Amino acid sequence: MTDSCLTVLGGGLAGCEAAWHAAERGIAVRLLEMRPAVPTPTHRTDRLAELVCSNSLKSESLQDASGLLKAEMRRLGSLVLRCAEAHRVPAGSALAVDRDAFATAVTAAIETHRCIQVVRMEAQSLPLDRPLVVATGPLTSDKLAADLAQRFAAFLGAGEAAPGAAGALPPLLHFYDAISPIVAADSIDPGVAFAAARYGKGGADYLNCPMTCEEYGAFRQALLSGEQYPLHDFETPHYFEGCLPIEELAARGEDTLRFGPMRPVGLRDPRTGHRPYAVVQLRWENQGPDGQPTMYNLVGFQTRLRRGPQAAALRLIPGLARAEILRYGSIHRNTFIAAPALLRPSLQLRAEPDILVAGQLTGVEGYLESAATGLLAGLNAARLARGESPLVPPRASVLGSLLAYLTTADVRAFQPINANLGLLPPAPRRVRDREERNQLLAARAQAEFQAWIDGGLGGPARDDGFA
Repeated sequence: MTDSCLTVLGGGLAGCEAAWHAAERGIAVRLLEMRPAVPTPTHRTDRLAELVCSNSLKSESLQDASGLLKAEMRRLGSLVLRCAEAHRVPAGSALAVDRDAFATAVTAAIETHRCIQVVRMEAQSLPLDRPLVVATGPLTSDKLAADLAQRFAAFLGAGEAAPGAAGALPPLLHFYDAISPIVAADSIDPGVAFAAARYGKGGADYLNCPMTCEEYGAFRQALLSGEQYPLHDFETPHYFEGCLPIEELAARGEDTLRFGPMRPVGLRDPRTGHRPYAVVQLRWENQGPDGQPTMYNLVGFQTRLRRGPQAAALRLIPGLARAEILRYGSIHRNTFIAAPALLRPSLQLRAEPDILVAGQLTGVEGYLESAATGLLAGLNAARLARGESPLVPPRASVLGSLLAYLTTADVRAFQPINANLGLLPPAPRRVRDREERNQLLAARAQAEFQAWIDGGLGGPARDDGFA
């Protein structure tokens, strides 16, 4: 051990990766995990890195963002992937695990590491130790959440937020209840979807997918018959009226959707010159370097449908028959920070750079994304402990693209997101074929990430923070 010491809050995937990678670099680590002394509504064991939802870590294909992110994490020596591969179960092209064996393996690796001390206690406020990694996840305890909210409010009040973050902001640490699906822009049929805003207000700010009476009826029936994810025991189906799942609206009456998120008023289908019977609106999710979006979200389409029925229903929408779904809609409790106002691309807090945030608390969604941010936070915490500059992976990599989203998105519309190819910079040349385009993006991502590693994990950071 060295005299340097790091404190990590949270023993999930992000916290374990952070602790492991700092410890592997000779940093003494104190990992605080509140379970089992303080239980959560979803965890059932006292193991570290317990998977509480799916047991899948998604696709291994290098033509997929999840597969590319795994490749990047493997090159950095991910503990999570090492344990996952040792305890995988058959799952086609995906990496799925025996969740009990996986959590047991991660726990053993952390608890037996000579540089890591695991302390089973709740952190009710941020300790004074520095550097510090906060990786307490979407179920951060109420006391710690209150402490973080107060601290972040003080940061912004002191003018330490990112440029453009001034003014009225959403809560800095809050529960997020609704996520709508996101689809790739180039998978939308331009012969069906038309650009327009209702009554011409705001120009052609939306894409609109028009429906006939028959198409609307088939879509509504798919929503009503689709299997939904069950609620946890601690959840109740009491939704905000302004944020209802589309299947709940469909169940309230034949025309409820048409008078809600699918209202067609103020729009005319250019193919017919008439107002559609119903319409699905798609809103920009991002802005590419050419000023155009690479992703659209479906306005008001939060849902509890399982992925299969959800995909089937969405592809009944005219214009989305071949939709590439980058993120599925969901309803769930999720605590996360206003990352664009608070974080640097290195995962350091802007106002207090010896504190790093990792995992779902940053606004990433998914096991891999949480572990990857924890891995980077651990590397950077170790570097800070040794007086070295933090690292930021290249913008064209999957991890780099996630960090770009976290730190440059519009803070007032910030939503959690999974890794997806739509976050990457456009391909170096225009390609119409989606498969060929994805191959170009994947090849560039791998090449730039490997060059970053071969170059000593990056040289001087650019002005935007990316290597």
